Amino acid sequence: MKGLKAYQQINTQTSITDADPHRLIQLLYNGALERINMAKARMQAKDFEGKGKLIIKAIEIIGGLRNFLDFEKGGELSARLEGLYDYMERTLFEANAKNDIAKLDEVASLLHAVKEGWDGIRNEVVAQAQAV
Repeated sequence: MKGLKAYQQINTQTSITDADPHRLIQLLYNGALERINMAKARMQAKDFEGKGKLIIKAIEIIGGLRNFLDFEKGGELSARLEGLYDYMERTLFEANAKNDIAKLDEVASLLHAVKEGWDGIRNEVVAQAQAV
Protein backbone atom coordinates (compact mmCIF):
# COMPACT_ATOMS: atom_id res chain seq x y z
CA MET A 1 0.00 0.00 0.00
CA LYS A 2 2.84 2.38 0.85
CA GLY A 3 4.46 1.71 -2.54
CA LEU A 4 1.18 2.38 -4.34
CA LYS A 5 0.79 5.75 -2.59
CA ALA A 6 4.36 6.70 -3.52
CA TYR A 7 3.71 5.75 -7.15
CA GLN A 8 0.47 7.75 -7.23
CA GLN A 9 2.23 10.79 -5.78
CA ILE A 10 5.04 10.60 -8.35
CA ASN A 11 2.50 10.08 -11.14
CA THR A 12 0.54 13.14 -9.99
CA GLN A 13 3.68 15.27 -9.71
CA THR A 14 4.75 14.23 -13.21
CA SER A 15 1.31 15.07 -14.61
CA ILE A 16 1.44 18.52 -13.04
CA THR A 17 5.00 19.20 -14.20
CA ASP A 18 4.23 18.19 -17.79
CA ALA A 19 0.84 19.91 -17.97
CA ASP A 20 -0.04 22.96 -20.03
CA PRO A 21 -2.32 25.59 -18.40
CA HIS A 22 -5.48 24.02 -19.84
CA ARG A 23 -4.49 20.59 -18.55
CA LEU A 24 -3.73 22.05 -15.09
CA ILE A 25 -7.33 23.25 -14.86
CA GLN A 26 -8.52 19.77 -15.86
CA LEU A 27 -6.37 18.29 -13.08
CA LEU A 28 -7.89 20.72 -10.58
CA TYR A 29 -11.42 19.73 -11.62
CA ASN A 30 -10.47 16.06 -11.31
CA GLY A 31 -8.89 16.66 -7.90
CA ALA A 32 -11.93 18.51 -6.54
CA LEU A 33 -14.30 15.80 -7.79
CA GLU A 34 -12.11 13.09 -6.33
CA ARG A 35 -12.01 14.81 -2.92
CA ILE A 36 -15.79 15.26 -2.92
CA ASN A 37 -16.35 11.59 -3.75
CA MET A 38 -13.90 10.54 -1.05
CA ALA A 39 -15.59 12.90 1.45
CA LYS A 40 -18.94 11.34 0.61
CA ALA A 41 -17.54 7.87 1.37
CA ARG A 42 -16.00 9.14 4.64
CA MET A 43 -19.33 10.75 5.58
CA GLN A 44 -21.18 7.48 4.94
CA ALA A 45 -18.58 5.64 7.04
CA LYS A 46 -19.12 8.13 9.88
CA ASP A 47 -15.47 9.25 9.65
CA PHE A 48 -16.29 12.89 10.21
CA GLU A 49 -12.70 14.01 10.72
CA GLY A 50 -11.62 12.48 7.41
CA LYS A 51 -14.70 13.89 5.69
CA GLY A 52 -13.90 17.36 6.98
CA LYS A 53 -10.31 17.26 5.76
CA LEU A 54 -11.39 16.13 2.29
CA ILE A 55 -14.08 18.79 2.02
CA ILE A 56 -11.62 21.49 3.06
CA LYS A 57 -9.20 20.23 0.39
CA ALA A 58 -11.99 20.39 -2.23
CA ILE A 59 -12.75 23.97 -1.14
CA GLU A 60 -9.06 24.85 -1.49
CA ILE A 61 -8.97 23.36 -4.99
CA ILE A 62 -12.05 25.36 -6.01
CA GLY A 63 -10.26 28.42 -4.63
CA GLY A 64 -7.36 27.50 -6.91
CA LEU A 65 -9.74 27.36 -9.86
CA ARG A 66 -11.00 30.81 -8.91
CA ASN A 67 -7.40 32.11 -8.92
CA PHE A 68 -7.00 30.98 -12.54
CA LEU A 69 -9.88 33.16 -13.72
CA ASP A 70 -8.78 35.86 -16.18
CA PHE A 71 -11.31 38.68 -15.95
CA GLU A 72 -9.65 40.63 -18.78
CA LYS A 73 -9.97 37.85 -21.31
CA GLY A 74 -12.94 36.04 -19.78
CA GLY A 75 -15.19 39.00 -19.09
CA GLU A 76 -18.72 37.98 -18.12
CA LEU A 77 -17.90 34.27 -18.23
CA SER A 78 -15.16 34.72 -15.63
CA ALA A 79 -17.55 36.72 -13.42
CA ARG A 80 -20.18 33.98 -13.67
CA LEU A 81 -17.64 31.28 -12.90
CA GLU A 82 -16.43 33.24 -9.89
CA GLY A 83 -20.01 33.36 -8.60
CA LEU A 84 -20.44 29.65 -9.23
CA TYR A 85 -17.18 28.81 -7.46
CA ASP A 86 -18.26 30.95 -4.52
CA TYR A 87 -21.57 29.08 -4.39
CA MET A 88 -19.74 25.73 -4.54
CA GLU A 89 -17.45 26.71 -1.66
CA ARG A 90 -20.37 27.84 0.52
CA THR A 91 -22.33 24.70 -0.33
CA LEU A 92 -19.36 22.51 0.62
CA PHE A 93 -19.04 24.35 3.95
CA GLU A 94 -22.72 23.66 4.55
CA ALA A 95 -22.34 20.01 3.54
CA ASN A 96 -19.50 19.69 6.02
CA ALA A 97 -21.39 21.36 8.86
CA LYS A 98 -24.61 19.39 8.31
CA ASN A 99 -23.13 16.10 7.00
CA ASP A 100 -25.32 16.57 3.94
CA ILE A 101 -24.54 14.12 1.14
CA ALA A 102 -27.05 15.84 -1.16
CA LYS A 103 -24.98 19.04 -0.97
CA LEU A 104 -21.85 17.10 -1.93
CA ASP A 105 -23.72 15.59 -4.87
CA GLU A 106 -24.95 19.04 -5.93
CA VAL A 107 -21.43 20.48 -6.02
CA ALA A 108 -20.09 17.40 -7.80
CA SER A 109 -22.81 17.77 -10.43
CA LEU A 110 -21.97 21.44 -10.96
CA LEU A 111 -18.25 20.65 -11.22
CA HIS A 112 -18.96 17.87 -13.73
CA ALA A 113 -20.95 20.28 -15.91
CA VAL A 114 -18.21 22.93 -15.92
CA LYS A 115 -15.52 20.28 -16.44
CA GLU A 116 -17.38 18.86 -19.46
CA GLY A 117 -17.36 22.29 -21.06
CA TRP A 118 -13.69 22.75 -20.25
CA ASP A 119 -12.83 19.30 -21.61
CA GLY A 120 -14.84 20.09 -24.75
CA ILE A 121 -12.57 22.98 -25.73
CA ARG A 122 -9.34 20.99 -25.24
CA ASN A 123 -8.69 20.35 -28.95
CA GLU A 124 -9.28 24.01 -29.82
CA VAL A 125 -6.86 25.14 -27.08
CA VAL A 126 -4.17 22.70 -28.18
CA ALA A 127 -4.57 23.78 -31.82
CA GLN A 128 -4.24 27.46 -30.87
CA ALA A 129 -1.13 26.76 -28.81
CA GLN A 130 0.49 24.88 -31.70
CA ALA A 131 -0.32 27.73 -34.11
CA VAL A 132 1.62 30.21 -31.98
